[in-house]
Amino acid sequence: MSDPDLADLRQRAKGGDRDAVDQLVELAGERGDLVELRQLAEDGNADAAAQLVELATELGDANELRRLADRGDRDAADQLVELAAERADVGELRRLADGGNRDAADVLAELTEEQDEAE
Repeated sequence: MSDPDLADLRQRAKGGDRDAVDQLVELAGERGDLVELRQLAEDGNADAAAQLVELATELGDANELRRLADRGDRDAADQLVELAAERADVGELRRLADGGNRDAADVLAELTEEQDEAE
């Protein structure tokens, strides 16, 4: 898609054209454009928010997942717990658990138990 076409699509989306918004979400996901997805999500588009979580997960972008999770996105929190578990990131798991995330607390307990057994 050319820059003028993309600009036109954004203008239509700002004007309330639902199809244009859907196309922008799809294109941003295909291009891996976190900035565009973030803007669309902040404008209240649930599909953009879901796509943003998916892309951040694919990229292993803990910062973006953390930002979303801290804003209350449950899917982002779930993905962040999973990513922290894969990386054995005790600090991130502890931060999430201290914030009330039960899944993070469970994973943290498992990791701690495994580390204790290994010693």
